[in-house]
Amino acid sequence: MNDRLLSLLGLARRAGRLSLGNDPVLSSMEEGKAKLVLVCPDLSQRTLKGIESRAEAFGVPLVTIEQTMDQVSMSLGKRCGVLALNDEGFARKALTLTKTNGEDLII
Repeated sequence: MNDRLLSLLGLARRAGRLSLGNDPVLSSMEEGKAKLVLVCPDLSQRTLKGIESRAEAFGVPLVTIEQTMDQVSMSLGKRCGVLALNDEGFARKALTLTKTNGEDLII
């Protein structure tokens, strides 16, 4: 599963449908482009709190993935702990790969 999600994120990045990092993700949410926000488990609590509040305010689903920032950076070539998928199809597939503990998130 880890490889599949990271591969999907790499494909989304090459397609220009992935925002990487705190500021680009916040901009993506403000512009209404973000369909799903993914956060790494080793993200700082301060950053996580800010992203959670903005995602809730803009109605964007937020999921914590299993991959650490190091794993994401090895796969995508940029160190970040916050990612936003800006395409509905990529977001749906990412949700199926993350298996959100039976929660049905609507995108």
